[in-house]
Amino acid sequence: YTEPEGAESDPAPPEDSNNTESLKSPKVNCEERNVTGLENFTLKILNMSQDLMDFLNPNGSDCTLVLFYTPWCRFSASLAPHFNSLPRAFPALHFLALDASQHSSLSTRFGTVAVPNILLFQGAKPMARFNHTDRTLETLKIFIFNQTGIEAKKNVVVTQADRIGPLPSTLMKSVDWLLVFSLFFLISFIMYATIRTESIRWLIPGQEQEHAEQ
Repeated sequence: YTEPEGAESDPAPPEDSNNTESLKSPKVNCEERNVTGLENFTLKILNMSQDLMDFLNPNGSDCTLVLFYTPWCRFSASLAPHFNSLPRAFPALHFLALDASQHSSLSTRFGTVAVPNILLFQGAKPMARFNHTDRTLETLKIFIFNQTGIEAKKNVVVTQADRIGPLPSTLMKSVDWLLVFSLFFLISFIMYATIRTESIRWLIPGQEQEHAEQ
């Protein structure tokens, strides 16, 4: 795995036809899928048992935008409505999302040390990473255009339905059992060390007499 190229911090908007960015060849030549007869363009969320590689074609040149998120991350929740609307803006591309906590091996493989993390794949190869701090529909449109040369459908906006799903925009409260176990282990260790220290003091010559004098 090689680190994909990051997104430009100040990309040029695709609407400006006179901008020099629109004259550049795309960085990723994506094969656009046939959307004839398709009406419902939506995001696919992978469950715990599904492998990302099963949804990427290693022998193809079609492109997929993959989101690594966690349901208790507030940044993932704020991004969710914008990412939900992307399939309507780019029906020729594929869009996937997966819970990074349930796919830790993939997170390690692709270097997703923080969420939300967005990668553009061509086939099964990561080509670019979205590094913009402003995660909105417009910045995502610009990122995709600058990388692929594919323009977004006009008049696509974030709707109320996008705030509902498929990717949830409300935080899921969950108990961090790893943190609970770590705290329990730490408290147990401190108690054991304290008791052990008192026992050693009684074994040291002179400690008993000093204790009696006190």
